[in-house]
Amino acid sequence: MKFLSTDSEKSDLKKTGLFGAGGDTIRVGRGIGFSLSDPNGAMAMELKAVMMKRRSVRRFTEEPVSREQTETLLHHAMSGPSACDARPWEFFIVTRPETLEALRDAGRYTKHKAPLMIVVAGNMKKALPMQLRDFWIQDCSAAMENLLLSAVDLGLGACWEGLYPMKRMVERVSKILNLEEHIIPLGMAAIGHPAEDPEPRDQYDPKRIHWVE
Repeated sequence: MKFLSTDSEKSDLKKTGLFGAGGDTIRVGRGIGFSLSDPNGAMAMELKAVMMKRRSVRRFTEEPVSREQTETLLHHAMSGPSACDARPWEFFIVTRPETLEALRDAGRYTKHKAPLMIVVAGNMKKALPMQLRDFWIQDCSAAMENLLLSAVDLGLGACWEGLYPMKRMVERVSKILNLEEHIIPLGMAAIGHPAEDPEPRDQYDPKRIHWVE
């Protein structure tokens, strides 16, 4: 995270449309900036672009995802919310070709050939107790969505491949990764440099909105 303060830095950012006229600007990740004093300005516009561009990418080039990019993805994933701040997530980073191939064979929805697979899993030893335990699903889902949005920001493509609650797929992935019993894989993110570029879209549907007044 970098705070822009010099006139030259602000001038350069203004040319991109990412700097509001009101005050200092923060740059976050690649290409995202917003004005602290203009909460309805550049930040919202750039976030909207990332949100609309997030599409499931299922074809990738062979170019590897860098270690730096992977670290950024994980920083963003772990910035998500979790019930009572339990953060019951674990992330398994897979780049070894043999393991990637085994994961692709784990189920009918995991066939995408990507150079990086991040398995997002819940740690039941860190999950909340008793009837609150299943909040781990929401917590890890929020982390997964952050991964997908981060991939867009980095110029990468990603596809969420669901595992839980499909018991057989969960068992297969657990065996491949030699996971302990208290670790439950929620899903996998296939990530790489995209070999396709789906059009951004807005799936807003007013029929699904119910105003309670």
